[in-house]
Amino acid sequence: MADNNIITVTVVTPYGIQYSHRAHMVSVKSIDGDLGIMANHEPIVAPLKISEVRVKRTDDTTHVDAIAVNGGFIEFQDNVATIVADGAERARDIDLSKAEQERSEAEKKLHEAETQHDIDQQRRAEVALKKAMNRINVSKHL
Repeated sequence: MADNNIITVTVVTPYGIQYSHRAHMVSVKSIDGDLGIMANHEPIVAPLKISEVRVKRTDDTTHVDAIAVNGGFIEFQDNVATIVADGAERARDIDLSKAEQERSEAEKKLHEAETQHDIDQQRRAEVALKKAMNRINVSKHL
């Protein structure tokens, strides 16, 4: 008999499925605000920010997985939440020293772009900085 209070959460990137578990709830940050989705939620499709996804798993009431996603979107329908993102990484898989190095490089590129008034390069550096900061923040949820 199926449990009507359980959802399936899957995170997919161009490299394949990065995460898939049964859960009680998934929390995401859409461009319009935070969303908490539980079983039997109305169907929804929402674009996501570069942010953390939190999944409250069913196997342990205190177990919450943290996943860094690089934008994308979430679709929820029939108790299945599918997150499609350019990149995604679980907290336990993040190399913190590499993420900190990426943050430092992005900050340097951002400063150079601001100095040269290069708007395109500035925007690219801002996105790289957001991704690095997201990975750093998510990695602390171990």
